[in-house]
Amino acid sequence: MVLPGLPAHARPMSAITINQKPTSAFFAQSAISFGVSSVGVLLGIFYLPVPGWTRAFLAVGLLYTITSSFTLAKCVRDQHEASSVVHRVDEARLEKFLSEHDPFTTAA
Repeated sequence: MVLPGLPAHARPMSAITINQKPTSAFFAQSAISFGVSSVGVLLGIFYLPVPGWTRAFLAVGLLYTITSSFTLAKCVRDQHEASSVVHRVDEARLEKFLSEHDPFTTAA
């Protein structure tokens, strides 16, 4: 975030935003971990010595858990992004106000 009117050396540290993206290795590890865990649970459900309706119930429960996890992760990400934008705008307004304020002037 760049504050207008302030040179780079005068900007406060809180105004510097670093956007870090996950590495491709981390993304691959997460995808592989998700796939292995999902397949492992599905195989465990398939080989359980229980009737078919019980296996189907567990499989639907697993599917519901996975979709709920994706939805929750998206909601948390969206809320974080929204709050960080509002926070940065509030910081920019405060910095502008403080840079324009002269404490040595008297109110008329």
